[in-house]
Amino acid sequence: MKKSIVLAALLLNGIAIFGQTKDELFFKEIYKSSLTNAKCYDWLDHLSNKIGARLSGSDNAQKAVLYTKAQLETLGLDKVYLQEVMVPKWVRGEKETAYILDNKTKITVPICALGGSIATAKNGLTAAVIEVQSIAELNTLGDKLKGKIVFFNRPMEQEFIETFKSYGGCVDQRYAGAKEAAKFGAVGTIVRSMNLRLDDFPHTGNQSYGDLPKSQYIPTAAISTNGAELLSKSLKKNPDLKFYFKQNCQQLEDVLSYNVVGEIKGSVHPENIMVVGGHLDSWDLADGSHDDGAGVVQSMEVINIFKNLGYKPKNTLRVVLFMNEENGGKGGKKYEELAQANHENHIFALESDSGGFSPRGFSFESDEANFNRIQGWKNLFEPYLIHSFTKGHGGSDIDPLTSKTIVKAGLKPDSQRYFDYHHAANDTFDAINKRELELGAATMASLIYLIDQNGILK
Repeated sequence: MKKSIVLAALLLNGIAIFGQTKDELFFKEIYKSSLTNAKCYDWLDHLSNKIGARLSGSDNAQKAVLYTKAQLETLGLDKVYLQEVMVPKWVRGEKETAYILDNKTKITVPICALGGSIATAKNGLTAAVIEVQSIAELNTLGDKLKGKIVFFNRPMEQEFIETFKSYGGCVDQRYAGAKEAAKFGAVGTIVRSMNLRLDDFPHTGNQSYGDLPKSQYIPTAAISTNGAELLSKSLKKNPDLKFYFKQNCQQLEDVLSYNVVGEIKGSVHPENIMVVGGHLDSWDLADGSHDDGAGVVQSMEVINIFKNLGYKPKNTLRVVLFMNEENGGKGGKKYEELAQANHENHIFALESDSGGFSPRGFSFESDEANFNRIQGWKNLFEPYLIHSFTKGHGGSDIDPLTSKTIVKAGLKPDSQRYFDYHHAANDTFDAINKRELELGAATMASLIYLIDQNGILK
């Protein structure tokens, strides 16, 4: 028997060593296992470099389902299975083109269609441009927007340390900009990429036409931050310039896909379920190593760590690899639908969907009693530089879960570089640091261990 398994057995039987608590010592074993015996980096290498981009409904998404299911089956779980879910199938088509038409000068700029957008006409779209900073400003312009391309150019705020706050402050223009502009007769929208740095990568993302009739849909695309800066400066010099873009995307009929689920049955309370997961789909511009290949393999690694240490959870533990987080959230909704139909009791859910950077803590959705109790465990994480325990969003895929009493959590990695890659063509495997990825997996396993050992307050 491996030394680490023997030590783990001693710890779990309540035997403290050299004055350290059982939990402190087991944390050390968790981190040691992840940093010396992990599979997550190799799993991600395969997902990213052998399979690639995994947009819902694509052949690659199905390849990822089959690959991760096969890998979970090698870990000796009690059950590994698929949950059927119907997902959108949106296809980008031929690469987009765009340029600024300033008098006789044609300046090419990088764009990409936003998810769910319609195509332009076959010959593209050319129109005058009106720049706005917000949907609120758009609403003040009324008929001036008719026949125009609306250019949403509100940047992510640089002042916030929490970059997801910056993202939340401007993402509405991407998600709802086309819908709102179309109401005033605009013929298209261009949206500044959700990115804190200036570069030439346009960042895609989902958008919605809401309840607009299809006859009012207009094409919408993201422009790189460098492109947005150039377009804005050009408009100041020449408000009468025009913009051209061409995109070839189309929305097809929904197709069958799957959530991938692996389960270890609880040894004491099998009726109580803990979930750890990430989303298996990615956008189509890159292989989605940070968003969310990292979360997928970290969740799988939690199971691998426990298996390596011979740890048998008291409560049932499920790793769930959700499909279709990026452009519909159908996987998380289907999981909850089936949980309700099967009268399942979920006590805890943990999601990793903020990139594979160094872990810094967790955000929790819980009542005050459970949050305060979890805060009492913070000292166990501080030696690993995990110090941020806050109330906040757990994750999009676990958001639909509605058990009577449940604690939800989201892993919080360092976010300063995340939006350099988010939804862009540079979200590739070479942006992943192996050690940071493994530290994140160990941090997730540590929290799950504490919840499993102590339960939640009801």
